[in-house]
Amino acid sequence: MPRNPSRHFRCARALVFVALLAAAVLFLLQLAPQRSSAVKGGTAAFPSSAPTSAPNSSSLDAAINGVLADNSQYQVGVALLDLNSGALKQYGVEEPFEAASTAKVLTAVAYYMLVEAGDASLDDPMGDYTARFQLQEMVQDSDNDSWALLSDAVGHDRLRADAAAMGVSYDPEENTLTTAGMARILADLYGGKLLNQEHTQQLLSYMQDTNNEDLIPAALPAGVSVFHKYGLLDDELHDAAILATATRSVVLVVYTKGTDLTDVPQRTAVIHRIAAAVAQTLT
Repeated sequence: MPRNPSRHFRCARALVFVALLAAAVLFLLQLAPQRSSAVKGGTAAFPSSAPTSAPNSSSLDAAINGVLADNSQYQVGVALLDLNSGALKQYGVEEPFEAASTAKVLTAVAYYMLVEAGDASLDDPMGDYTARFQLQEMVQDSDNDSWALLSDAVGHDRLRADAAAMGVSYDPEENTLTTAGMARILADLYGGKLLNQEHTQQLLSYMQDTNNEDLIPAALPAGVSVFHKYGLLDDELHDAAILATATRSVVLVVYTKGTDLTDVPQRTAVIHRIAAAVAQTLT
């Protein structure tokens, strides 16, 4: 268990504040283009190997840097990883943030790795249910009790080692990640480098139609599929997503740190503006 479990496993409590967010986001959603709904459990659109033209990098850089400049009262870090070329760009804060619930993806990957090594099973009893149930609850519904159970099953040493094997520095006690580190985890997951195909598809399906679609997904136009994990805890508001079209796929991670939950609507608007700018390069 983390050194301070009351801090690291109470994201679910923050869902109470979704009502606070909803009123401010409603107007934004009316302006944002609507994305097509993805089918749970469907086949992920893996990155195309066909050459594609690069997006206008200078225009996108200017758009993202403009959003950051307009919102300098917040700490904002952005990582954008092009899955076709492998190029990674970072904007704003590059130091680690408290990852909040975005780190649940890493815990899920680590447990699936135990299963594939024969050291655990998705049918193992865990709490009142099975490990399979707890994985879906942790990722799709952001359940913190499920997170605690799965984290205990994996162990901090294993979590740290699995992240290091991906080239990512992760501190389970403090639950800290950089945006670039989170982007690498999602890129390797989507590219099939971490898990077998069945487990990859299962985990990605849990990252669709989650209990909070108000962040990156709300700013995407039709034709862009999204697999994501948000995080909301105290002064942290994050979203980490894979955005895919038939010809191009990217990972977009936006971590924000504000004063407290009262500025969640404003930081939601920041995430929307960045996601919309990135989506333009895809469509």
